[in-house]
Amino acid sequence: MSLGLGYWNLVQESVTQNKAVGFEEVGAVNQCCDGIQFCLEPALASGAMWSADEIAELCYLHYRTRLPKQGKPDPDREWTSLAAVVKVESSTQREVLASPGNLQVTKEVVAMGTGTKCIGQNKMRKTDTTIGRHCRKFEDEKCKPGDILNDSHAEIVAKRSFQRYLLHQMWLAASHQQCSIFIPGTETGKWKLKPNTIFVFFSSHTPCGDASIIPISEPENQLSKPVTGDDAAGQSERRSNHDHLGPEDKRKSEKTASNHIIKRMKTDDDGYFSVIPEDLTVQQVSVKREDDTNPKSCECSADMQTANKETGLGRPKVVDVYRTGAKCVPGELGDARIPGLGYHCVGLLRVKPGRGDRTCSMSCSDKLARWNVLGCQGALLMHFLQYPVYLSAIVVGKCPYSQEAMRRAIVERCQHISFLPDGFVPQEVKLLQSDLRFEHSRQAIQEVQTNSKTKLVPCSAAISWSAVPEQPLDVTSDGFRQGTTKKRIGSHQSRSKICKVELFHTFQKLVTSISQEDLPDTLRSSTALLRR
Repeated sequence: MSLGLGYWNLVQESVTQNKAVGFEEVGAVNQCCDGIQFCLEPALASGAMWSADEIAELCYLHYRTRLPKQGKPDPDREWTSLAAVVKVESSTQREVLASPGNLQVTKEVVAMGTGTKCIGQNKMRKTDTTIGRHCRKFEDEKCKPGDILNDSHAEIVAKRSFQRYLLHQMWLAASHQQCSIFIPGTETGKWKLKPNTIFVFFSSHTPCGDASIIPISEPENQLSKPVTGDDAAGQSERRSNHDHLGPEDKRKSEKTASNHIIKRMKTDDDGYFSVIPEDLTVQQVSVKREDDTNPKSCECSADMQTANKETGLGRPKVVDVYRTGAKCVPGELGDARIPGLGYHCVGLLRVKPGRGDRTCSMSCSDKLARWNVLGCQGALLMHFLQYPVYLSAIVVGKCPYSQEAMRRAIVERCQHISFLPDGFVPQEVKLLQSDLRFEHSRQAIQEVQTNSKTKLVPCSAAISWSAVPEQPLDVTSDGFRQGTTKKRIGSHQSRSKICKVELFHTFQKLVTSISQEDLPDTLRSSTALLRR
């Protein structure tokens, strides 16, 4: 299976739903090459607990009380997605000794984002695009590379807001202020996260891309509106992907397209369900038999096997999959688009969809998988860190959800990666789902507007919030600050605080505030350039 290893190189078994999580579970598994990144003392670990519902409730409260009306959807016709990063701190060792048996956990939202939009490739800067992305330069010559917020999906806005928070916390540490989350590392100019601090990522909806390819059981399929996708666009999309294939792959693809024979495989309970033909490069679904030694044999998702066993009938219970709008990366084999289970191919890299103008932004599933290997801090802040800042858990709000799909998309696709720099290790992030639904989610708005004839549309604005003292709030639209006119594009006032240029300026200020002897080795030779 091709996973686009070039993309990844740039860059515990999940607990049951809504189970409370303790620091002993999430704090002692982040292993680094030269030891454990942080490991809490048993006394701290024994009583520190939190649940998925507590994380979701905290994020929803923060959304209602700390974010302004500006940028939020009109509940009569609009919906949006929400994501956030929550800092979870346990009691310090001194507090435990002073008050044994009275352990406390503090939870605080430190970054938040909303949004559903993405900039098309024709509006991206020429220097913002990577090799292989044939995008045109934006028409306005006043614009500078990095001043557009290309990806405004809630998960990405929250992560970039989190980077802004981390940069501020590093400034506090370098200024020798005890309120920082960082403490000195073992190398000059290097810092590490306090041992009693972890970060939990929250998303109101399953990330777009591979994690959203979820089995649909028979009752769901009958009660819900059939998901057909844009069939005409889908065929065009598949042809577009086909054009990027080599001669051998084209022949395989043409053979598959002309031979829509669906094989029937026998399950352990003598039931049957359909699978994609064996000549497909990537299998959507099939059955794994313990006595099957053929390396080309198909493997069925655990969700689908379980669902089929539960029917007790000779016909399938899992009859379809939820569609993802994310498109396969050009050059990869496209989705089969066979009706039913065979519509999507799982495990592939995908880019976010655009209305007419294709985007160059990878899906949120792919980006979360990348962060699970490289951390959330970014390349700039890594100069100051001894270890990456990893997410300890990911919580998803009430929505269509598959534990297996989440694990496949975020954890399993990157487990094979090796030869990483010291401190970088693919993580076993905890995956949880809450029973609480986001009030402005698409499903929630649809339920309220059941009898309305108004068409629901995604909110065009994105909100960024960071726990920083200066301008914590940012509302953007089409990649720029909301309200920016064409005449003001390119000015400082038009830029989001989490765009590349602004994050670099924040990093630049951090470097110039630190004396030469206190800088890490990797920055000492570059200080003169950064101080300009």
